[in-house]
Amino acid sequence: MLKEVELFDVFQETLDKLDGEGVLLVAGDPPNPMTIGWATIGHIWNKQIMTVLVRPVRHTFSLMEAVSDFSVCVLPDQFSRELNICGTKSGRDIDKIEACGFNIEKCIRVDAYYIAGSAIHFECRVVHKHFLDAATLDPGIVQRYYPMKDFHMVYYGEIMGIYRA
Repeated sequence: MLKEVELFDVFQETLDKLDGEGVLLVAGDPPNPMTIGWATIGHIWNKQIMTVLVRPVRHTFSLMEAVSDFSVCVLPDQFSRELNICGTKSGRDIDKIEACGFNIEKCIRVDAYYIAGSAIHFECRVVHKHFLDAATLDPGIVQRYYPMKDFHMVYYGEIMGIYRA
């Protein structure tokens, strides 16, 4: 049974997972999960916002461009293998839901899916997006993370609901 929770009830746990093995960004229909380790959670435009970054070369990029809603799923500790698959394999080549043995469910407040069995999942609606701009980004970050000039699209998702299993 899912329980709706407040952001700060799950804030540190989510940050710890981002700093560790990552979390899953789930987008598209059929849904495709992609492991991410970069995201921010905050307050912008009087809304709770989660930002996620996706490079244009990723399959998830085309999915994010085609939808307005997505989920971010924080998995329990025993999902290391699945997080690895979703971070190293492309949804263009394999069905990651099937390969990982995931069950999916429709989100409650947005038109997206989440991974059943997630410890926490965020349901988000895109309210803004933009490509990172090399001209305004710290040159050290550009050199370290963007030697190929393949800058991320940053998606700002209004958090419409947060649920704990």
